[in-house]
Amino acid sequence: MDQPKPSQLPTAAESKPDSVPLTVRRFLTGDSIEEITHLLHRAYARQKAIGLDPLAGRQDYARTLDRVLNSECYLAFMDHEQDSQRIVGVVLLNEHEQVTFPDYFLREGVAHFAMFAVDPTLQAIGVGTRLLDTCTKRARELGNTQLALSMARPDAALLRYYQRRGYEQVQDWQWPYTNYVSLILARDI
Repeated sequence: MDQPKPSQLPTAAESKPDSVPLTVRRFLTGDSIEEITHLLHRAYARQKAIGLDPLAGRQDYARTLDRVLNSECYLAFMDHEQDSQRIVGVVLLNEHEQVTFPDYFLREGVAHFAMFAVDPTLQAIGVGTRLLDTCTKRARELGNTQLALSMARPDAALLRYYQRRGYEQVQDWQWPYTNYVSLILARDI
């Protein structure tokens, strides 16, 4: 599928999250697990390039499907004719895994998100903000007062991204399937 032309997309300097021509909705049965998986691999390639081994950066189609079906999965689509069916972002809310969770994720009133990714060619125009806003709204609807996440401790740029959005470190965590210690971050919603 063709990439959007740069002239068709707002730049980071001229876009606001609510002005980006974007649709965010829940995963539907006909949505492409293959496309989601390839998006994850592209989005997590920067972490792979610095020696990190995040699950989302290497998971196969079956693992993506399992994760999508064991959470509330939200997808972002650009509202351009040529892109209206192309998935440009993904996030999971309250994923249920067959591993031990960080204590903080298990607290009453805490929702968490994972597998957060935006197409690298469309970052910094508000796609991620819209996905996180969707998670925040849904977490509130479920009665939560905090939203938490897990991120690779060595990824300083990603930590700054979340800190700018009000997230603070609450715990360290080692997932059984990564080669790094993760930070658990949270913020009030």
